[in-house]
Amino acid sequence: MVRKLKFHEQKLLKKVDFINWEVDNNLHEVKVLRRYHIEKREDYTKYNKLSRNIREVAKKIRDLDEKDGFRAHSTSLLLEKLYSVGLIPTKQNLALADKVTASSFCRRRLPTIMLSLRMAQNLKTAITFIEQGHVRVGPEIITDPAFLVTRNMEDFVTWVDSSKIKLHVMNYNEEVGLHN
Repeated sequence: MVRKLKFHEQKLLKKVDFINWEVDNNLHEVKVLRRYHIEKREDYTKYNKLSRNIREVAKKIRDLDEKDGFRAHSTSLLLEKLYSVGLIPTKQNLALADKVTASSFCRRRLPTIMLSLRMAQNLKTAITFIEQGHVRVGPEIITDPAFLVTRNMEDFVTWVDSSKIKLHVMNYNEEVGLHN
């Protein structure tokens, strides 16, 4: 049994609704965080904010006059940028910019790219490999799983030369004798 609240406690809690808590209305957010194994919630909020800004810019471009040369130029610039980052599949039209969501950014994170390159069996192990320093993108060793990989950098995701995992993969593929 709970004691009756004192007057000043009731005054403090008058503005708080414990039944409809604001943070509980984030089922989609929790689903995305769990699906992509995002540890920092701030990353998700950044992706959400970025995707909202992209959609707003696309809407402003769409509101411009169709005959305006600036509209065509800015549309091509925006689509080129979104395509090179990997947020949209093609550079066809501005409607693709409306489909950019926080999940689009999550799909460009390094662990997800490692999965698509078959460097790891699941996101959890990919994140572990990254945090332990087994993965590099180009010459840089990446230890942050929130690292976003562009289309150009996708080809340069590989194991660190001194990595035991690389040695294990080479042993499995019987390539160790070839490189030494």
